[in-house]
Amino acid sequence: MRLPTRLLPLSAATAASTLLLTGCFSGPATDGSSNGEGDGNGAADGKRVRVAMMNPPRSGLSPLSDDAFKLSRWSAAETLVTLDADGDAEPALATGWQQDGRTWTFGIREGVTFHDGTRLTAESVVRSLTRAATASPKPRILDGVELTVRADGDSVTVTTADEDPLVPQRLSSPQLSILAAKAYRGKTVSPVGAGTGPFELTKVNGTSSATLDRYDGYWGGRAKSPGIDVKFVPDGTARAATLRSGEADIVEAVPVSQAALLDEELVTEVPMPRTNTLYLNTADGPFEDAALRAAAREAVDAESIVKGVYEGRADVAKGLLGPALPWAAGLRKPAERVKSAAPEGKKITIGTFTDRAELPEVAQALQQQLQKAGFEVKLDVREYANIESDALAGEFDAFILSRATILDSGDPAAYLYSDFAAEGSFNISQLSDEKVDAALDKAAGTRTGDARRRSVIDAEAAVLATDAAIPMLHERVIQGDAAGVVDVEHDPRERALVTADTYVK
Repeated sequence: MRLPTRLLPLSAATAASTLLLTGCFSGPATDGSSNGEGDGNGAADGKRVRVAMMNPPRSGLSPLSDDAFKLSRWSAAETLVTLDADGDAEPALATGWQQDGRTWTFGIREGVTFHDGTRLTAESVVRSLTRAATASPKPRILDGVELTVRADGDSVTVTTADEDPLVPQRLSSPQLSILAAKAYRGKTVSPVGAGTGPFELTKVNGTSSATLDRYDGYWGGRAKSPGIDVKFVPDGTARAATLRSGEADIVEAVPVSQAALLDEELVTEVPMPRTNTLYLNTADGPFEDAALRAAAREAVDAESIVKGVYEGRADVAKGLLGPALPWAAGLRKPAERVKSAAPEGKKITIGTFTDRAELPEVAQALQQQLQKAGFEVKLDVREYANIESDALAGEFDAFILSRATILDSGDPAAYLYSDFAAEGSFNISQLSDEKVDAALDKAAGTRTGDARRRSVIDAEAAVLATDAAIPMLHERVIQGDAAGVVDVEHDPRERALVTADTYVK
C-alpha cells in the first residue's frame, strides 16, 4: 500500500510546503549542486565541526532515553516525522499519513539506507517503534499511550488503545528514532553505525567524547562537513572557554555568567520553551501539606532571581508555559489556590544539579528566600547523572529543574502528563490528584487547534492550583558559534544543531 506524499488533512499553504519538502528530499543529491560543492569555500570536504556539549550521555546514547536528543542534534538518527516552527507535523522517513479512528497509516520513504548499509523497510520501522512501546520505562512521549505497530506492505499502521490526535507529533520525538536491526541485538539499544542521518555515529568514548563521520549514502544529500567531533563539558565556565580558546566551533548552553565574556557576534540568544521550576514533593515530608506548599510559593521571588542570577536574560514565569508559546498568556486565567500556613521552622532539602551553571545559584537564592519565610533549608547539589534517580524516587522535599515544555512532541500536553499525571514517568512532585489527571486526560484527547490549546491551559491551571510546581522563570537559549561556522541551527526545542548544511570555513 502506497500513500500519497502529503499530509491529510492539510491547509493549502501547508500542503504546498509539504510537496516542496518531499520534492527536495526525494533522494540523494547526485551533482553536488545542493551541497555547496564547487562554491569555492571547500565546504563539502572542509573542516570537521567541533562541538562542546553540556550533558554527557546517561544511557550510552540509547534513543530510548534523553540521550536521543543528542543523536537528533548531531543529525545521526531520524524519525518518521519532523516538526515545523509552529509545531505542525511534516514528513521525514515517512512520506505521509492518514487517520482512520484509532489507526494511523504511514507511507515509508523509499531509497533510504541505514549507516550499516541495510535498507529502511516497513519492518524496520515496526521493530524500532515496538521496542520503544514495550520498553521499561517507556520513552516519555508514550506516557499514557498504548500502541501497537504492524507492517502493511510498504506502509506501517500504528493503532492506539484510544483515539489519539497527536500520533504524528509523538512520532517526531527523537526517542522514537528508527534504527537498523544491529542496534537491538543486545539488552541495550546501541545507535553506533545504525542511524539514517547525514552523519554516522562511529565512536563513543564513555562520557567524554563522541565521533561522527559523514555518511555519503544519506538519502537527503551529501553533508557539507566531513564529520563532527563532540566533547562533553558539563562545567559551564570550561565549556564557554572552549569557544574563546578556539577549541570548539559550536558551544551549546553558554551560561549567562559567561555570555558577557564572549564576543557579542559569536553569541545567539533565542527564547525557548524551557521553564525553571521548583517541584515540591506532595507525597512525603513537609510539602505533603498544601498550605506549606502555598507558603513556599509565596516566598519565591522570581524577579530577583531573573535579575540577579540570569542578569535579565530570562523571563519571569506567569505559568508553566512561557513566551515561546505566545498563545498561552492570552488564554490563562488566575489559578485557584489554597491559603498558606506558617512554616514554623520546617526542615526541607532542596536538590538540583550543576550541569546548568545557573541552577546552583538559583538554589542558593531560594534557600535565602525560603529561610526568610520560616523554613530551615538544606541544599543537595550534584551532577544531573548522579541525582536524577533520587529526584524521581521522591528523595527530596523540593527539586529545581530546568524543564523543556515541548521537547518531545511540540505539544505541551505530553510534558504536563509526564510531569504531573499520577502515572507520569517524570513525576518529581509525586503528584496524584484526580482533578489534575482528569484535566490532563481531556487535554490529551482533544484534537489539535484552539480547543486543544484551551484544554492545555485548563490542565496547567489544575496543576498550579495544587502548588506541586512553582514556575519561576523561562530560559533563553544562549549558544556560542565561532566566526567560521555556517548554517548551524539555533533551535528553541533543542532538537537540531549540526545539520547536513552546517560546515566550518
